[in-house]
Amino acid sequence: MQREKVKKKRTAAEKHELIQAALEKHGKFDYEYIPSGDNWKMPDEHFAYRKKFPETIINGFWRVFLQLFSPILLKCAFGAKVVGRENLKAVKGKGALCVCNHINFLDTLFVRHAVGYFRSFHTMTERNNKGGFGGHVIRHGGMLPFSANYTATKNLIKEMQRLLGKGKIINFYAEKAMWINYPKPRPMKEGVFTYAVKFGVPVVPLFCTFKRSKKGHIRKLRIHILPAIMPDEGLPKKERAEKMRARAEESWKECYESAYNMPLTYLSRN
Repeated sequence: MQREKVKKKRTAAEKHELIQAALEKHGKFDYEYIPSGDNWKMPDEHFAYRKKFPETIINGFWRVFLQLFSPILLKCAFGAKVVGRENLKAVKGKGALCVCNHINFLDTLFVRHAVGYFRSFHTMTERNNKGGFGGHVIRHGGMLPFSANYTATKNLIKEMQRLLGKGKIINFYAEKAMWINYPKPRPMKEGVFTYAVKFGVPVVPLFCTFKRSKKGHIRKLRIHILPAIMPDEGLPKKERAEKMRARAEESWKECYESAYNMPLTYLSRN
């Protein structure tokens, strides 16, 4: 009697791992493999990066809501804890940029939980300027979308400078693309460090580590706040930004190796 071969249906987590492994082998660490849909709008010259009354009331409502309920969600869903809050003392009362590994649809909540629900703002791709209720929430929760529109970009830079002057922390996903539940650090783009040099502010690296459930979901999430990286004023601007990027990548690497107790290695084609 001939046995029927039954193909095991892959879980979503397994599909992500296969795609990420293929991209990792080819060094395509910034490839955005998750579709963003078409329910979004490019921010134009009229996009309100700085919210005014009565929108400031809506902003406040969502920040209070997130501050009250996000810790419960993060604890129950991910077992989240913040490690290294003492490293924020170096930027107490000062503006700063931060970089966090981009591994989850909710990782802006990871950043808010670490650095402050009222202190954090988040740069995002223009594709996050979505319609509907979800778009409403993230726009009023501190989203600062990039844009291909020149005037919108000028307004974004102006608003970032204002927020930094008020002691806020602006988060960048320097890896560019989100890779779901990917544990390793990926190379960072230079943009955030160029802005850090432009505005004369430090960069605070954040790195999320975790364990996986049998279904591949995040458990025992640890949000590591690593020591702030200050600009080296003795270097030319380009070298200053590159040095900050190298130090940030090294701090992520050290955190990864310490948390997982293994050296950082990547798959290769051979």
